[in-house]
Amino acid sequence: MSQNKPLWYWPTIATAVLLSIPLIGGFVSDEVNWSVFDFLVGGALIFVVSSVEILLWRSLPKKGRWPVMLFLMLLFAILWAEMAVGIFGSPLAGS
Repeated sequence: MSQNKPLWYWPTIATAVLLSIPLIGGFVSDEVNWSVFDFLVGGALIFVVSSVEILLWRSLPKKGRWPVMLFLMLLFAILWAEMAVGIFGSPLAGS
């Protein structure tokens, strides 16, 4: 990654690319039914996690980067799955 780009550059691209998948899926199939709120929450989550990863990548020593990045990605995946289907039995899941 280039240090010359502002911090928000790569997270914005990652958010747009990842949110384009359910957007296109909604046009192609009736199975994907995302509301505007779903896109806002998903976009905020992707943007924040990717921004934190970039900040940590730039500040952590080389040895400690990968375990922290993997932990953040796992945390993101668990949170995303909880919000989508309620793997832990949350009353807000699937709404």
